[in-house]
Amino acid sequence: MHGQANRRLMLMILSAVFAFLYIPISVLFALSFNDGGLPTAWTGFSTKWYGALFANDEIIGAALNTLFVAVVSTVLATILGTLLAIGVEIRRRKGRFIETIIFAPMIIPDIVLAIALLSFFSLLNVTMGLHTVIVSHVVFNLAFVCSVVRARLKTFDWSIVEASVDLGASTPITLWRVVLPVMLPAVIAGALLAFTLSVDEFIIAFFTAGAGRDSITLPMQIFAMIRFGVTPEINALATLVMTFSVIALALSQRLNRGGLPGQ
Repeated sequence: MHGQANRRLMLMILSAVFAFLYIPISVLFALSFNDGGLPTAWTGFSTKWYGALFANDEIIGAALNTLFVAVVSTVLATILGTLLAIGVEIRRRKGRFIETIIFAPMIIPDIVLAIALLSFFSLLNVTMGLHTVIVSHVVFNLAFVCSVVRARLKTFDWSIVEASVDLGASTPITLWRVVLPVMLPAVIAGALLAFTLSVDEFIIAFFTAGAGRDSITLPMQIFAMIRFGVTPEINALATLVMTFSVIALALSQRLNRGGLPGQ
């Protein structure tokens, strides 16, 4: 009797949490197809605001900047994060302090990391632009890639590495032919996670992009547009960004949990 009551209570709490999280997102998605110019009053179904997005040069430019930053920072963060994960896992008994430093960006508030990076670039007299945003996103994403890859390495049988070396394989060959195939799903999952975080990231990019229009990313463009009020065009843009992020995160979770699709 008490067990059924507890289950009902937990179900009610779970339903309330999901409603709190996803009803606003559902409303945003629905209003992106609103025919009227008011962002909160439904007047009919239309896809014209999605067409307006692709006719807006500022949005297209910001989207291209975002993709460029995300691709370059993801490649760098994935390579460095994977190598870092291997090194930390091999020396996990001796590198607790190093491990703490590596994962610090995951727990430091974004605003603190953004100010630290801004101060660092200013100290070096580096001109702000997309290149500083890329470096900042690599610093931010490195810990996430390392964490995902390390989770895979926890179950890795290091005896096959020793067997490979005993059979005469060099360290690069062992890494390429033995270690990397086992880690590949986690590497891809970490890359997708890093790409998603880079696309969505606003605070660090806002502090490190500089004042030029040619270094504005998509989240910065959304922020600039929303300062003058929410419009259906912003709803449509937010819906596209959200849909892309959900797909990328779902693929990341799928790869990290069960390997490559179809395996």
